[in-house]
Amino acid sequence: MPTTPDALSLCMIVKNAESSLPACLDSVRDLACELIVVDTGSTDRTARIAAGYGAEVIPFDFTIVDFAAARNRAIARARGRWILMLDADETLDRASAPALEKLVAVDENAGYILERHNHAPDSSNPTVDHVVRLFANRGNHRYRGRVHETIDTSILSGGGRLHTTGIRIDHNLSSDREAQRRKNHWYIEILKEEIAADPSDDSRLDFLAAEYHQLEMFDEATEIAERIVHMRPLDPRAHLFAGIYHLRYKPDLVRARADFNQALKLRPGYAEAESFLQLVDRQEPRPTAS
Repeated sequence: MPTTPDALSLCMIVKNAESSLPACLDSVRDLACELIVVDTGSTDRTARIAAGYGAEVIPFDFTIVDFAAARNRAIARARGRWILMLDADETLDRASAPALEKLVAVDENAGYILERHNHAPDSSNPTVDHVVRLFANRGNHRYRGRVHETIDTSILSGGGRLHTTGIRIDHNLSSDREAQRRKNHWYIEILKEEIAADPSDDSRLDFLAAEYHQLEMFDEATEIAERIVHMRPLDPRAHLFAGIYHLRYKPDLVRARADFNQALKLRPGYAEAESFLQLVDRQEPRPTAS
């Protein structure tokens, strides 16, 4: 049993995850006071496996694709003071368990950023990104976004804080590249629907650019990067990414230079922008005075 009986609830959404779910649930053994599993339509043994671990399994109608709604359904049933959100193809690094237990022993309005190590079957070097997966169980902490759902904004808008941690989760990527491409295209269509419904929500554009990038549709990704700059003119990272696309994929060295210079103007000393400017200089040296 967990050190503090009511401290932590594990919340998940799953579908046809019988092969990966046991490893995920084993990785949080003795940490969570309860397991809440929302099933969006499994046709295999997923629900039976979850129930065998003592999880509360909640069927969820996924006719209208909405991952945020499914995650929020799990959160609404959780009784722990803290929520740990994992996907079935993820596992908690057991070496991180003591750090996690220390955090959930404290009562704080906060979300914690975890390191996610993404393991591709054809590479021995995982890529690392950072995701908010541990957060206080409060009524205003809810996900938003039908795909690429996030909870960061609701934590901050509710007066909470976000903290970076060294807690690690491992994410095993699928080896089925064609299935991944189908998923990319599926997400693109849903993101387009979200953007059409709320054109002012620029956060959806970030994910749309990423989906195009994964499909190597670089013209489309560049166009979206330019739209993001237009909507967030004071965001140095937006200018940085636009510059990267203009440098590497368009290419348009004049625009790339302007993008990186603007990023530096907004964030003096921006190391990444300075580094990319040096690349521009090597490809297109500035004219020297006569």
